[in-house]
Amino acid sequence: MDGPRMAARVAVGVSRAAVNEARADYVPVFLHKIPQLIMNGQLPIDVAMIQTSPPDAHGFVSLGVEVLASLAAVRRAKLVIAQVNPRMPRTLGDTFVDLSQIDRIVEVDAPLPELAAETPGEVAERIGRHIASLIEDGDTLQLGIGEIPNATLAALEGKRDLGVHTEMISDGVVEGMRRGIITGERKNLHAGKAVGTFVLGTRALYDYVDDNPAFELHPADYTNDPFLASANDRLVAINSAIEVDLTGQVCSDSIGSLIYSGFGGQVDFIRAAPKSRGGKPIIAMPSTAQRGATSRIVPFLKQGAGVVTSRADAHYVITEYGIAYLQGKNLRQRVEALIGIAHPNFRPWLQQEAAKLPWYR
Repeated sequence: MDGPRMAARVAVGVSRAAVNEARADYVPVFLHKIPQLIMNGQLPIDVAMIQTSPPDAHGFVSLGVEVLASLAAVRRAKLVIAQVNPRMPRTLGDTFVDLSQIDRIVEVDAPLPELAAETPGEVAERIGRHIASLIEDGDTLQLGIGEIPNATLAALEGKRDLGVHTEMISDGVVEGMRRGIITGERKNLHAGKAVGTFVLGTRALYDYVDDNPAFELHPADYTNDPFLASANDRLVAINSAIEVDLTGQVCSDSIGSLIYSGFGGQVDFIRAAPKSRGGKPIIAMPSTAQRGATSRIVPFLKQGAGVVTSRADAHYVITEYGIAYLQGKNLRQRVEALIGIAHPNFRPWLQQEAAKLPWYR
């Protein structure tokens, strides 16, 4: 793995270790709330360090591949330091900072962190086909990066006029555009454009979004606002999980008490999709972890595990064994539906554990 691609993976691991070793703090928060916490001073910032494109003829730099909370940081920080990098793409949307807002400029010429697309395995391909069966022409997608999103995009051959309103734009979105699957023509909001708050992938992706009006990046309080995202009809939100209990509670930020990830935009979009006319909120995951040693569908979440998506918010849960639809179902019905998509090796155990529950008869 080359340097830029290794850097992206190392950064995630370093952050995770720092939190779990108490060298850094983890703030549970919906992604769309982060700019607000900065703007109202609840998360005070002394110094904002940003990386930007070179300035244009009007004296504006673009924040490039990441806009999530950077504009809020620039507006509230006491000192703003910008690394101006010719390799940073000039992305369009609400991405621009006037040079007058920057206190110090450091010129650099360095490659951006890259994250190569994962080639889907058999399990991811089966999950992707299940997800694709729920997607119709003209739907707007929210999805991230990894085997399952990549497998889903690969399974969409023949679909037409799909749109993108998401937090992360990956190489898969570009591939969908090139295949004529993603056009955004039927979107209610920003028709014809893929909307996100950051871009992460390969150098080819960064070159493609450079000065490309088919893409717009906006801060997370815009892209991930559930009410705004739901303005797109038939919003299909595709998110993952670490484990799901038999009542539909979804843990996606921790393994027990060990913090694994942040909330990201999962809840933002899981709540936006059902508000969207014809929308579908999806939690998709392999049925097992640790090379088949443990089930991701469990009687109870691990001690210390955080509930990111509540059982009331759960709609579609998908594994390689099928689709469980939970909304409107009682607890007993949820147990049966979720056991039905668990790995067959764990179904007898799940049935035995469910029989111990006081309300399951």
